[in-house]
Amino acid sequence: MAPDSSDIGIGLLGLGTVGSGVAGALSANGAEIARVAGAPLTIRRALVRDKNRKRAVELGHSLLTLNPADVVEDDTIDIVVELLGGEEPAHSLIQAALKQGKHVVTGNKEVIAKYGPSLMTLARANGVGLRFEAAVGGGIPIIAPLRRDLAGNQVIAISAIINGTTNYILTRMAQEGASFEEALAEAQSLGYAEADPTSDVEGIDAAYKLAIMASLGFKTRVEHAAVYREGIASLEARDFQYADELGYAIKLIARADRVPEGILARVVPTLVPYTDPLANVDGVINAVQVEGDLVGRVTFQGPGAGAGPTASAVLGDVIHLARVVTSGTTELPLPVPDGDIPVLPLDHLQTRYYVRVTVDDRPGVLAQIASNLGQHDVSIASVTQKETFDDDQTAELVITTHSARESAIQQALAQITALPAVSKLGALLRIEG
Repeated sequence: MAPDSSDIGIGLLGLGTVGSGVAGALSANGAEIARVAGAPLTIRRALVRDKNRKRAVELGHSLLTLNPADVVEDDTIDIVVELLGGEEPAHSLIQAALKQGKHVVTGNKEVIAKYGPSLMTLARANGVGLRFEAAVGGGIPIIAPLRRDLAGNQVIAISAIINGTTNYILTRMAQEGASFEEALAEAQSLGYAEADPTSDVEGIDAAYKLAIMASLGFKTRVEHAAVYREGIASLEARDFQYADELGYAIKLIARADRVPEGILARVVPTLVPYTDPLANVDGVINAVQVEGDLVGRVTFQGPGAGAGPTASAVLGDVIHLARVVTSGTTELPLPVPDGDIPVLPLDHLQTRYYVRVTVDDRPGVLAQIASNLGQHDVSIASVTQKETFDDDQTAELVITTHSARESAIQQALAQITALPAVSKLGALLRIEG
């Protein structure tokens, strides 16, 4: 549409929880949004799966369509908002909209993690904008600061609690002594976890988000598949008790560091000292810390999911692009991550470790373990015997180490678990801070 048109056409791909939140906000706050955008924003069409389904916001039957082409090819639509989720057909529809010369706003972490640079290049080639604030952190503004406000920094590290489902589960395990299974069932009953929680509890969701943030922060291409990840299902309530005694919380931390050899990126359950702000981020709240050479460490914190927070991020992007339309200008192209910095295997990680191991309750066992660790240059910082099991004459040891190489601790533990006196490796967790 021309800059002097009376309103700006919006096309919605998806009218679920978030799509309804966006539509509802455009209706309820339309006058204020029009004032800051420079023109009224009008929903022209909305792609749905079922026209007759009852929704939180009713747009009118004539605006609903089952055909994606009615949105991406409509000449009266200036901005397409993709809220379908998943890889396809979302990726193809975003491509189609950009090729049609339409601005695109998306909250799709999977698509941006897998195809972000190519889509950014396509947007630039067609003189339109692609914005995706809602893809990471829900209502937390983190994408725009990484792309703009912190662009003058050399980013040193990004550390985040970026999945509300897992953070809720871990909070319940820490505060109530619940098992993983009990905390997951509660999260599902409250609607925080899906019926199939795999993407959340195995760290897949967080890995997508970390790949996006690391690509922008380090100005390179960080593939989501290169992000090392471990889930939280193997954690036990006793680990939270022992961590607390040591002065730590356990959180699923998504972290990327710029080291001389490249980038280390991982999503792993981590012991975080209580002096770190991330240790006190509980429930479904998310938080992101960015450390830059100029700014130091800054923390962004807030609700990471839900209709309201995510709609807030979507509308912020929509209003930005609406201003581009009303001013008759072109979206300012930003650098596309080009992938010239290698993402390293986790073997390169240097950090401290928490180890819980079950051993025979007899003299000399600890000396055997210490000897194996020492052979791999892993130094013990503390060791405590936590439990003695009379039935099978075993005991549980909790060991913390000084800083060591990941490859070294893995090699040492492979030998330790093979010792006749060692019956089980209960937990291996990294310690940050």
